[in-house]
Amino acid sequence: MPVIEHKQLIKAPIEVCFNLARDVNVHTQTTLKTKERAVGGVTEGLLEEGDSVIWEAVHFGIKQRLTARVIFMEKPQSFVDVMVKGAFKSFIHIHQFIDEEEGTTMIDHFQYKSPFGFLGVIADKLFLEKYMRRFIASRALELKRIAEKNQ
Repeated sequence: MPVIEHKQLIKAPIEVCFNLARDVNVHTQTTLKTKERAVGGVTEGLLEEGDSVIWEAVHFGIKQRLTARVIFMEKPQSFVDVMVKGAFKSFIHIHQFIDEEEGTTMIDHFQYKSPFGFLGVIADKLFLEKYMRRFIASRALELKRIAEKNQ
């Protein structure tokens, strides 16, 4: 099961970073390359514990839908979302925020299981894990840009 951890220093207060990371509208701004948009559940505003959102996006040239639910939230330090329905066999995404002297360290901890058993493991090694690392890092950089622009 691949585990991806990405750390990003953002020169903005922890509350700003936390709220931007759970803002549905900002999520769509940080995933423009995959044309991600909320099409069901909570489709705008800030996600709260217990909320679900259905994301539609284009990955590998294929339009896909994924339903995620926020299962834990401790404001403004962390929140956790899990896949309820979608292309992965499962995933859990832990979002952590650490208040630092120079801003906020945002940590994405993403753990997933690919579908299709052994074939999924091969896909991970060949391209999927690398793709997911780039996707998470790209989204973090965009969130950083948005947060720092507003300071």
